[in-house]
Amino acid sequence: MTVQETPDEYAWMLHAKCRGVKPADFFPSDGLGVESAQHVCKTCPVRVECLEYALENRIEHGVWGGASERERRRILRRRRQLSATQN
Repeated sequence: MTVQETPDEYAWMLHAKCRGVKPADFFPSDGLGVESAQHVCKTCPVRVECLEYALENRIEHGVWGGASERERRRILRRRRQLSATQN
């Protein structure tokens, strides 16, 4: 697939600051690696879209939208709790 063939739902990925960075940098095995990836995410113009993509697709590994695996689990847990209290 070429850039011109990118479906609209993934077009935000073309603007990600991590584009072209080694994937290993966003799938660290230690806390220091997480901080390094989060530093890149901090000023990314598509940070929100990236985080939502990871949450919606239940991506378990790596740093997405500036959130570590643990942080994303917390976000999902809070959303479930909020949803349960609103019903």
